[in-house]
Amino acid sequence: MQVSSLQEARYEYQPKLPGMLKNGVGEICVKEGKETASVADQDKIKELFPNTYGKKEITFEKGKNTAENKKQVVGVILSGGQAPGGHNVICGLYDALKATNPENVLLGFKGGPSGLIDNDYVEFTDEIIDAYRNTGGFDIIGSGRTKLETVQQFEIVEKVAAKHGLNAIVIIGGDDSNTNAAVLAEYMAAHKTGVQVIGCPKTIDGDLKNEDIEASFGFDTATKTFSEVIGNIERDANSAKKYWHFIKVMGRSASHVALECALETQPNICLIGEEVAAKKMSLSDIADYVADSVTKRAARGDNFGVVLVPEGIVEFVPEFSALIAEINELLAGENADEFNKLVDWASKEHFIEDGLSQNSMKVFALLPEPLQKQLFLERDPHGNVQVSLIESEKLISTLVYDNLRRRKKHGTYTGKFSPLHHFFGYEGRCAFPSNFDADYCYSLGYNACMLIQYGYTGYLSKVSNLAAPAEEWVAGGMPITKMMNIERRNGEDKPVIRKALVELDGKPFKYFEENREKWAVETCYTYPGAIQYYGPSSVCDITTKTLALEQG
Repeated sequence: MQVSSLQEARYEYQPKLPGMLKNGVGEICVKEGKETASVADQDKIKELFPNTYGKKEITFEKGKNTAENKKQVVGVILSGGQAPGGHNVICGLYDALKATNPENVLLGFKGGPSGLIDNDYVEFTDEIIDAYRNTGGFDIIGSGRTKLETVQQFEIVEKVAAKHGLNAIVIIGGDDSNTNAAVLAEYMAAHKTGVQVIGCPKTIDGDLKNEDIEASFGFDTATKTFSEVIGNIERDANSAKKYWHFIKVMGRSASHVALECALETQPNICLIGEEVAAKKMSLSDIADYVADSVTKRAARGDNFGVVLVPEGIVEFVPEFSALIAEINELLAGENADEFNKLVDWASKEHFIEDGLSQNSMKVFALLPEPLQKQLFLERDPHGNVQVSLIESEKLISTLVYDNLRRRKKHGTYTGKFSPLHHFFGYEGRCAFPSNFDADYCYSLGYNACMLIQYGYTGYLSKVSNLAAPAEEWVAGGMPITKMMNIERRNGEDKPVIRKALVELDGKPFKYFEENREKWAVETCYTYPGAIQYYGPSSVCDITTKTLALEQG
């Protein structure tokens, strides 16, 4: 494998650890906090997790390590979509295990959760680990989206764990993966297997966040990567002065990525799904809002601009979200097989018309046929519409074009409107992690080892106070059940980790709200440039604007 000079230099970067973890594993003790309860549906969650519910939050501090000194054999998997820093979680876990006892073993199960079921693994060595330090991607063992949720799967995992003598499994993933971690931890505890399960919070979308988890890893790097390219497009727009760029960015269930990129680059328009839902904005309302900016800028002689759109924007439009919810129910279970057997679109339209309510059918009928078909493309693992496949940026620009054409007829708009479209997603998933994500992820992995050593299970590795220098970060753990509630998934009620949405009364959105009227009319673009890895800490170790505003 050929490597670049930057890659070689990144291998040598030594991630920073929180102060209490820097003292060495022999000087780390535990401080227990209060018992916890789930964010909602407490009785139901407690009933489903009788062995792991209500456990105490814990914090690691400097002090004598009182954990039992025994050989640890740990398995680790990467689950779900890639996010920058995943390799460093594994590196931190490996280094902590070896620092505790050189005979400790770390097994990486390949291809995500299916690696545990298929017993497809690699035993990590210094040579393997050193080749992936501080690098992007999940290629060290690969990832996958298999869900660990059936008793049959758990029984297989139990046998695989027994075969290797595993005493712990670390699952690195997002909200769904860590929900599975909680369910697996409950199974292992109920069956007295002695196998602990620890989760690590990963998702580019930034929606695995709460009062305990200040940021999910990968969000920092991905948003900085997207912001660099958005800034480049803004510079081009301001140079050519003839195109309106509609840019869709990752974020199906929440608009954290779009908001952070807007704070970084100050585009003319950034749609925030949570605000669209709160204001019950229709598609025509959104088109009118964007067209107002186009019209005002055209009056200044500026027939160009930049619009940011979160990929899940249509789900936040009440009329659209109701339609999607009905489609999800319509194609649940055996209905999906019946629908997929239909060979032509006309037959599928009849099936849809019979299954949707009158109101949802009216919305569906308004859509152009290509978008109608996009709503019925292959489902996600939960049986839901894959909203990311809907070309919402093109839908919105088309609606804006129609709006401007009507304004032209009435003499209220005289400019030119030439739209271009972009979608930024995969570009950020495997980028070299920023120093923040390299440090944060390494700390999460190191911290996971300490949770294992002290015997915790069903816990999420937690590192907080992230807006401060790494030396001041606080390491510990929280029961995964604390984040859970009951939601409707694939036609059934299931326990899941509650997704964190953009808070409209939160400091990041309020800052955006205070400035967006000016940004909508004037050209206020900022150009973040590429992520910096070497140089002054003020440049290289900066957090996201979101985290800086939230933490003051």
